[in-house]
Amino acid sequence: GKCTTDHISMAGPWLKFRGHLDNISNNMLIGAVNFFNEQTDNVKNQLTGEYGPVPATQRAYKAAGIGSIVVGDENYGEGSSREHAAMEPRHLGVRAILVKSFARIHETNLKKQGMLALTFADKNDYDKVQEDDSIDIVGLTDFAPGKPLTVVLHHADGSSDSITVNHTYNAQQIGWFKAGSALNLID
Repeated sequence: GKCTTDHISMAGPWLKFRGHLDNISNNMLIGAVNFFNEQTDNVKNQLTGEYGPVPATQRAYKAAGIGSIVVGDENYGEGSSREHAAMEPRHLGVRAILVKSFARIHETNLKKQGMLALTFADKNDYDKVQEDDSIDIVGLTDFAPGKPLTVVLHHADGSSDSITVNHTYNAQQIGWFKAGSALNLID
């Protein structure tokens, strides 16, 4: 469903933390609806099998050295141009955002943060993603403008699906990704 920048990083009472990335990251995706259980701020922790708040689950992955991927629907990141909506996932160890489509400004903010902003080449592949999947992104060693990547969805039953994903990175933006963010390239 809909996932605006306000779903990703709520404003309001959270704005007092905007100068402290670790604190404001406690609101990451708490307004987004989980496709699998239709609840907000309630995702399955793949390490424990239990459901809990998105930020706490993501912090557990980060502590365990496990990167993660956010999967979303159409026009992901629409709304206000909120940089924290790109900074928070990166801070908490999210490596990529895979969606049907992006809001243009949010996609650029993700790129500046050194994150992978990917879209399904076939939007129907969105329905292949399962709650217990582990995900590999293939082709990053040859990451180049206009060259699709492959995402392998490893399902809990031992089967897998390989899907093609697209990106809109140019050479400079690929440099940002490889450096970890655009800021890392400033002298």
